[in-house]
Amino acid sequence: MIDFIDTHTPNSSGGGHPEGEQTALDAYSETIVNVARFTARSVVNIRVDRGQQTAQNRSPQGQPMTMGSGFLISADGYIVTNHHVINHAKNILVTLPGGEELKAAVKGFDAATDLAVLKIKHDDCQPLTFGNSDRLQAGQIAIAVGNPLGFQQTITAGVVSALGRTLRSQSGRLIDDVIQTDAALNPGNSGGPLMDSAGKVIGVNTAIIKGAQGICFAVSANMAKFITEKLVAEGKIKRAYLGIVGQTIRLSPRLITGHQLTKNTGVYVTETTTKTDTSHKGILPGDIIISFNRQPVGSIDDLHKLLTEDTIGKALPIVVIRKGMPESFEVIPAETV
Repeated sequence: MIDFIDTHTPNSSGGGHPEGEQTALDAYSETIVNVARFTARSVVNIRVDRGQQTAQNRSPQGQPMTMGSGFLISADGYIVTNHHVINHAKNILVTLPGGEELKAAVKGFDAATDLAVLKIKHDDCQPLTFGNSDRLQAGQIAIAVGNPLGFQQTITAGVVSALGRTLRSQSGRLIDDVIQTDAALNPGNSGGPLMDSAGKVIGVNTAIIKGAQGICFAVSANMAKFITEKLVAEGKIKRAYLGIVGQTIRLSPRLITGHQLTKNTGVYVTETTTKTDTSHKGILPGDIIISFNRQPVGSIDDLHKLLTEDTIGKALPIVVIRKGMPESFEVIPAETV
């Protein structure tokens, strides 16, 4: 048994918490309680059966049936979750807040942002609404809702610790505008909503840093809204690629000053995986890409950001360093399969 010792200093009126402090505590508690009640009807538990375990589809827990979270975004049964929650799924079961269990189909997914959309056959769903994550400020209340380790409808609260973080997805691309929070997340929270004090979704809980305390990440609401709308409408996110394998390398001071480069790194092409269309010269192994579509390129991540849907099938300028000299030509990015 633990004895709790009162360590406060009584005030002149005879003890107890100062009135202002107690009022602030009650207001904070009321905010969390209201958001918890509001989201309770919209956050679902997701169970994924990956069938026979292989090196490719093995879950982090090494079990064929894994769990995650998700939340309803429409009255007719669309659900947002993380891609890594449903990846390689053979069967997906969704448990609604009322206890009803339904089979779910994958409407679309995007590994590059770790987001996925599921669809269940249910016409009386209570959806959540995305807020504007561009208006977030570090220090404001952040409330995570999910099913960590199978404990359904678990609420944790904290603050927005930082904004504008980047997080590398399983596909290798960086997810931009990631929210850092200290609202506690555990395995099973993935795919659940991160809420603000007004009950709006400000992010999709996605990752933690193992071994750390209070360093958790969520894909921002604006990113999630854009991606999920595309997935509902088209089933996938279109992205471009150049058909190369490369790595970021540091450029010599002679190259930087001699060619007046704005970045001190570039993308060294180790091999070409496919023959992309070109109107002049193709990219060759040994080339160092320093510019694409008239934008400087200093890393693989820079190149990923520039290879958007709008660049697919268009002849665009690229600049490489080849045998110590800049070469300019055009390439036509293809669509990722």
